[in-house]
This record gives sequence, C-alpha cells and structure tokens, in this order.
Amino acid sequence: MTNFLSLSTDQVAAFVELARQGSIRGASQVLHITEQGVRNRLLALERVLHVELYRKSRGVRRTSPLTAEGQQFLPQAIAFLERANELGQMFTDTDQQQTVNVIASQYLIAYLLIGVVQKFHKAEPNIRIHLSSHTEHEIEETLLSRPEITLGVAAPYEGSPDLEYEHLFSMDWSLITPQRHPLLRLKRVRIQDLASQPLILYERGSTGRVHVMDAFGEANVSPQVEMEATNTDIIIRMVAAGIGISIVPLLSSGAVTRGHKVGIRTLEKQIRPIRSGILVRSGLQQSDATKTFIQFIRAQVNNSA
Repeated sequence: MTNFLSLSTDQVAAFVELARQGSIRGASQVLHITEQGVRNRLLALERVLHVELYRKSRGVRRTSPLTAEGQQFLPQAIAFLERANELGQMFTDTDQQQTVNVIASQYLIAYLLIGVVQKFHKAEPNIRIHLSSHTEHEIEETLLSRPEITLGVAAPYEGSPDLEYEHLFSMDWSLITPQRHPLLRLKRVRIQDLASQPLILYERGSTGRVHVMDAFGEANVSPQVEMEATNTDIIIRMVAAGIGISIVPLLSSGAVTRGHKVGIRTLEKQIRPIRSGILVRSGLQQSDATKTFIQFIRAQVNNSA
C-alpha cells in the first residue's frame, strides 16, 4: 500500500508547476529553487506513487511533458494543493482573499458573467473572480492544459471525457436584420427564405457556426455568407449598419440587442438551441471558493429564467 504520509506539498507543487510551465526550467523559476531541486522533488513523488509522471527526455518539447499517468494525476494534485491551502488557513485570518480563475466565451462574458461577477463580488468580497475570454474550442483545450484555470462557462464545442459539463440554460436562435427589412413582413421566416440574403455569420469552427450550417443543410439550401465575425456585438453592429443580416442566439433578457436599431424575428426550432453551462476537469475536487461561485451562477440563472 502507498504510504501517503510521505506525500509532501513541495513535491506536488513541483509537479503542478511542471505541468503549468511545460518544463523543469520554468517550474524552477516559479518555485525559486534549482532545476535539480525540482527534479529531486519529482523523483521523490514518483517513488511515493510508484508511477512515472513525466517524460525525462531533454531538448525542445512541443507537447506536454506529462505521461498519461501524469495527466490522470494532475487534477488530483491541484485538488491536493487547494485542500492543503485551506487547511493551512483554517486557524488564520478568515478575511484572506481567494481567487477563482474563470474562462468563458465573449458572448457569455458580455451578456451574463459581467453582471453575475459584479453581484458576486458584493456578496462575497473575499473571493475574487478573474475572467478571460476564449472561443468554445479554446476553452476546452485551456481547461485541460492550464491547471490554474478553475472552470469554464461556455457552449461545449466537442464533448471530452476529461471534462464534466453542468447545463445551465439554452438559447434559441433569431434572425436580426436592419430595421424595415422586407423579411420582417413575413408571417413566418423559414431558413429557405434566407438563402439569397447576404449573411454575416460566426467564424468557422465555432459552435454557433456549426448549428447554423447544419440547419441550412437540413433545409437543402446553401447560405450566401458575405462576412464572418468572432463577436456577437460586432455582428449586430454590422447588421444595424445595413451590411447584411445575421442569425444569432439571444438571451430572453433582451440584453444582446438592447440599444441597437435592428429588427428581430424568431426562427423558433429551425436551428438547434445553444446549450450553455459550466465545464470543469473530471474528478477535480473543487475548492470552497469555486463551489460558492458555481452555486451563485446557478442561482442567478434560475432567477432570470
């Protein structure tokens, strides 16, 4: 049986920094110890666990230095350090600030999370939320490759067995056009009605783009894509300027198009709804601060539904 009493936070911290920095040298610089010191801690950790956690080859490395066993151990190592930190603070100043690093799509940051985080900081002043924006595909990759990122809020691009998804809400799609556009006079707008129109769509590879293109394919028509954009706000501004029309998912609050001179028509169930929720690494024991923020997001979404 493994003697976990010999598992030290110094050893585990060296391993986590190796995963985070991608090299022994990078880990040594962050930990302020020699490269040999990092190696000694890693070797000691491997002896305790009876497994090889990282590849020992030298030279330029373009992939993660972790072995498959190291990748499997990483979320548990992060949880180990977080728990050790909580234990160390148990009898110290309870006002010490904690940080939760969150990545999300630009859409969800702009129209959901800014308001949520603003309220959360007032309710929980000792927990700070750090937000950064990425595409859905980048969010999944970043969660798996950067241990310091705690959770993601996004529409999953591709399901991964290494990530757990908790659904929060779905968004239906709507057509947006310049004001007084002829399409607004139709009793019901169909996908086929949009085939000859100059469309502004999300960039290739995005979840939204895939949903829209699938709908055109099911209707047996091809879209006339004039422009692409990575940002919903840019798309709406383009439409308001008369450059084209677009198809976007909209929150029921109306926040996405508020203040813009555009026409809106629902496309009902002609396009698969966008499912958005919380992504975390599988098997990772969340810190109390992270659990508190996740519970707060749930409550805010439920109250606005």
